[in-house]
Amino acid sequence: MTAVRLGRPAKNGAVKCLACAHECVIAEGRSGLCGVRRNVQGELQSLVYGLPAAVSLDPIEKKPLYHFLPGTAALSLGTFGCNFTCMFCQNFELSQARAVDDQLAQLSYVSPAAVAQLALRQGASSVACTYNEPAVWAEYALDIAVEARKAGLRTVFVSNGFYSRELLDAALPLIDAYNIDLKSFSDEFYRHVAGGRLQPVLDTIREIHEAGAWEEITSLIIPGLNDSEDELRAMAHFVASVDPEMPWHVSRFFPMYRMQDRPVTPAASVERAVQIGHEEGLLYVYSGNLADHDQSSSTICPVCGATIIERHGYDVAARTGLVCPRCSTSIKGVER
Repeated sequence: MTAVRLGRPAKNGAVKCLACAHECVIAEGRSGLCGVRRNVQGELQSLVYGLPAAVSLDPIEKKPLYHFLPGTAALSLGTFGCNFTCMFCQNFELSQARAVDDQLAQLSYVSPAAVAQLALRQGASSVACTYNEPAVWAEYALDIAVEARKAGLRTVFVSNGFYSRELLDAALPLIDAYNIDLKSFSDEFYRHVAGGRLQPVLDTIREIHEAGAWEEITSLIIPGLNDSEDELRAMAHFVASVDPEMPWHVSRFFPMYRMQDRPVTPAASVERAVQIGHEEGLLYVYSGNLADHDQSSSTICPVCGATIIERHGYDVAARTGLVCPRCSTSIKGVER
């Protein structure tokens, strides 16, 4: 266990965690809602600092980030725990694991500097904090970002965006790109299906954009829960209100975790979400988790319709930078 920075003492030996918008007040010997930030004799400690439970070299497009270092690889890692309890979680083995002391005892310590060096050896251009919510292992993730920057690498957060003010202040100077899940535009959905609240996520999305970091948004489209016309328009309208050039990824749901009885999202629903995104003013809307989504995973010039980045799934087949080869229109993004 490692003492953490995002916390402060509370009354009667409790500690207040400041890693996310829950701001758990944690009694002695107990853990926060995430399961991995624990009060040990009046000091807030991380159970997972330096102990990645999953490490992989992924295309940056898999995060998904389509306008950030396109065609490069990201060293991706995650730990245990999450500040949400999404009933449809696709990485529930990591995120929803609790009482993980025995599992953690079997993991090897990997320092932030070692993570950066591993990324360099594997030819990555960035380090992605992903698989489970980076906020619950924020100090480790931020220390990795410091070492990554020293090594000439970028750092990515793939996150639910349920941040505290303190985490935003710490992360925005260090994290180069974010993919934030916008799970719904309903606070009721957030409270009863995901275990959070909507407004802090909306605030985070705006704050990241205003700070100038690169940002893309992902929404998993779940039949009967967030796939109505009004819901899709509300999400698309919000993203467009922040920046019409912000990429929005709409992804197909498959039954998972505690939502095994819900059907797979029809491909037509995802395609309709893409159409709605464009109707609401977004220039770049991408589909995900579709077997034949090549056409809507490529980056198309919004002015002349030429293909700027051709993708087949997560593979970049051809690219001309972030400038249209036909009309020279520049698109927002971050190149190497």
